[in-house]
Amino acid sequence: MPLGSLNGAAGRKGPMPPMSSPLADLIARLAPDRPVLIAGPTASGKSALALRIAAAGGGVIVNADALQVFDGWRILTARPGAADLAAAPHRLYGHVPFDAPYSTGDWLREVAPLLRGGARPVIVGGTGLYFTALTEGLAEIPPTPPAIRRAADALPLDRLLAELDPETRAGLDRRNRARVQRAWEVARATGHPILHWQRRTPPALLPLANATALVLEADRDWLNDRISRRFDQMLAQGALDEARAMLDRWSPAHLSSRAIGAAELVAHLRGEMTLEEARAAAITGSRQYAKRQRTWFRARMRDWQVIPVSSTG
Repeated sequence: MPLGSLNGAAGRKGPMPPMSSPLADLIARLAPDRPVLIAGPTASGKSALALRIAAAGGGVIVNADALQVFDGWRILTARPGAADLAAAPHRLYGHVPFDAPYSTGDWLREVAPLLRGGARPVIVGGTGLYFTALTEGLAEIPPTPPAIRRAADALPLDRLLAELDPETRAGLDRRNRARVQRAWEVARATGHPILHWQRRTPPALLPLANATALVLEADRDWLNDRISRRFDQMLAQGALDEARAMLDRWSPAHLSSRAIGAAELVAHLRGEMTLEEARAAAITGSRQYAKRQRTWFRARMRDWQVIPVSSTG
């Protein structure tokens, strides 16, 4: 079931395409007072679905993407454009300074008031950890001192992994530096492995039983094509100018610098690679990220309703 044109990088252009009957029926059955959760890999049409749900039954669209919270990289993080912002209220997009720290706990604290009344929240994004923390609870781990974070930033991934306890190491995606580094920082800062804190997790802010939870499942070839076309759209709409504006403030230590394509475009502007090389590397990185997202969703969202998406429906 097609969900819509490529949107987010520069805003949706024109009216959204018609919905397939199953999708229209699903939206029509949604309770107007029940929170909706929409997860899915990058470029799969999550934002288009959120807009349709808000248009049909009202609601405020709430960001659940760890990079779209930051300012400075509007195009490369595919934040909603002007047309989408005008179509429905949006919250937690681009409100955090590009050089500021921001954690899953910060996100939960900002989401909490949006669940206590008012417009129905339609929470949409691709950061699986945000959804897991929201529906299963999040361990209250003491903050990491800046000196320990700087030390972690300077260590290679294999060193971080080697210094973790075997149980923690066995449960991590060893290619996901952010998760590995977080576990290392917690152990170094608190003297306890991250699993010690996770086992003391408080109740969930929004138990899964109290929400309608949808996860988009995209055909790989279809999604890969959309990823390529969306990055080209980002370039056409000014992603290189965005990178140029951030060049003097660029630091790979900033969480916002993990926006896919940011490092590649900065490298191009510094003369370290051609634009075509930067484009190819960014598209490859985005496809790899989508693969990691799909793996997370399959493992951690088995009780969510799967919505297949493709070009043919």
